[in-house]
Amino acid sequence: MASLLSIIAVPDDGSPSSSESVVLEGKSLTESVLDYEYANGRRYHGFHAGQYLLPNDEQEQERMDLLHHIWRMLLGGELFYTELDSPQRILDVGTGTGRWAVDCADLFPSAKITATDLSPIQPTMVPENLQFFVDDAESDWDWEPFDFIHGRCLGGSIMDWPRFYRQCFDHTMPGGRIEMQEHDVWIKSAGDKVPPWTLVWMNTLAEAFDTHGQGLNVADKHVQWMQKAGFVDVEDRVHQVPIGSWAKDKRLKELGRWHLVQMVDAVEPYTLAMYTDVLGKDLEETQVSIEMVRKEFRGKKHHLYVRYHFITGRRPD
Repeated sequence: MASLLSIIAVPDDGSPSSSESVVLEGKSLTESVLDYEYANGRRYHGFHAGQYLLPNDEQEQERMDLLHHIWRMLLGGELFYTELDSPQRILDVGTGTGRWAVDCADLFPSAKITATDLSPIQPTMVPENLQFFVDDAESDWDWEPFDFIHGRCLGGSIMDWPRFYRQCFDHTMPGGRIEMQEHDVWIKSAGDKVPPWTLVWMNTLAEAFDTHGQGLNVADKHVQWMQKAGFVDVEDRVHQVPIGSWAKDKRLKELGRWHLVQMVDAVEPYTLAMYTDVLGKDLEETQVSIEMVRKEFRGKKHHLYVRYHFITGRRPD
């Protein structure tokens, strides 16, 4: 069964019932939520504008949905590694288009699924046990504890990771689980060296995100952050995902084809605001860099790949 989408904007005090919320066409929203910003031909979120510097337009939503498909391919069609036994409350942080949350709500029809994001770009028909909130993950949380907390591709969107994980720990039930799914941004080569434009691009992005205050290449740091917050049984399962169809293994070859499309599409959204707004680079120079990196991704001789991480943990009983 599906119901009309209910998006609630959560103000800075963390309370979704605050009088700051207004009703607009049957949806509860703050006035700033749909006040999008536009730059370099792309659309960006208006709620806490500048907190997250990737676009939220239809083009980016298609890329995020493709990325959701790739994560599920890595899991053989599943949504997570964590073993769950009849969870009743689940949180999806930074839900994006909401595909993971919708699939999770279908998988656990008796559970209450809460999903948050800075942008109200989720589908208009959702399972009855799912509710989306427009919220900043770095604001104070005012949620009841969850049995399972999930987050995906949050690198480049969190400034204070230790505080984020403390909030996760404080809002996880004793014995509850957490899983973060994060891919490296540092691209590697299984053959020759990483090609020059891609190498410069990675270093420049790292500089830009550090300047903005949000580390980008953080996948290999989640284990220590999770453990320091108090989670136990922490594990990091890593998959190497080819960019393109160069792998000999049939499954990896198919995965690589999809991954190449996603990576080519990802170059512009990751680059535009960081190069022009944060580093002050010329738009024309930025566009040249984008096209050259895309060209190197499509090259068949480089044997490029990205590491995808599934980091799981448990709050002690």
